[in-house]
Amino acid sequence: MKILITGTAGFIGFNLARALLSRGDYVIGVDCINDYYDIELKYARLKELGIERKNIGYGKRIQSDIYLEHAFYQVKLEDKETLFEIFEKEKPDAVCNLAAQAGVRYSLTNPHAYIESNIVGFVNILEACRASGVKNLSYASSSSVYGLNETMPFSVHHNVDHPISLYAASKKSNELMAHTYSKLFDIATTGLRFFTVYGPWGRPDMALFIFTKAILEDRPIDIYNFGEMRRDFTYIDDIVDGIIRVIDNPAKSNSEWSGMNPDPSSSIAPYRIYNIGNNSPISLMEFIEAIEASLGKKAIKNLMPIQPGDVPATYADVGDLADKLGYKPKTSVAEGISNFISWYREFYRV
Repeated sequence: MKILITGTAGFIGFNLARALLSRGDYVIGVDCINDYYDIELKYARLKELGIERKNIGYGKRIQSDIYLEHAFYQVKLEDKETLFEIFEKEKPDAVCNLAAQAGVRYSLTNPHAYIESNIVGFVNILEACRASGVKNLSYASSSSVYGLNETMPFSVHHNVDHPISLYAASKKSNELMAHTYSKLFDIATTGLRFFTVYGPWGRPDMALFIFTKAILEDRPIDIYNFGEMRRDFTYIDDIVDGIIRVIDNPAKSNSEWSGMNPDPSSSIAPYRIYNIGNNSPISLMEFIEAIEASLGKKAIKNLMPIQPGDVPATYADVGDLADKLGYKPKTSVAEGISNFISWYREFYRV
């Protein structure tokens, strides 16, 4: 297939692009390369895909130096005209939208960034799919949509009408927008609610990256909710495996769906929502202990109250994805952390 992936300078998008290229797909990468976090890491990821920084120009098609089946465009999703031109030129068979303004806490101080990228940008993706005839769209949602829901594990069959951050609200909005286009224009859309993704090439604003860096530099780490947070940490390879299964199996109409008792996870339209998680949450303290064990060094801990927008616990029910598409996470937290730290030491030479 020819697959257009947005966010290929990002953590998940980069790893997905590399996996699809390795199996022989043609990948069109799109990313705006913003400065939400260190752009040097983003350019390093692109270099691994054969996209040299010196060759990149806004809206310009860059051919990979490594993969004959890969090209890249720097473009903002808010730039409707340029985005439409790329879709018309490349004519992808499928689209996976992973580009977004990420981060719960950042949304408290920079709300407009989420509207521009996650709302305006996403409707541009939907419109580009409609205009160019793309019938297979998968996209990143988030476990944050569960908000005030306290029923564990979180299920795609639960109501998610009580988000507690604008980031979460923007992701719930994406799911609603996607359903509309599935129903009106017969575009198969699948939303993927990611649960705390980690691993090599990860984001510097995520806990594993922050903790590892601080421990190595003998600086204290802030531990929110006094260490009582629980997260369903999910290794990047397991996430990528789940995304590929979704791309290969576009959403179909659920013939048993009823408007009298509507299931939020499916529809009479070709629309699906899946959780992608490890289905095995651990406490933040256990996670830190695994980092300490891998580094051979203790952390200096600074216990803090929970921050606005944070949820105390996440726990993914991945039953639907497992039953329908055979998804099964395989990587233990200890193994995943060890892999990340090996990459971190090599990449940063520490």
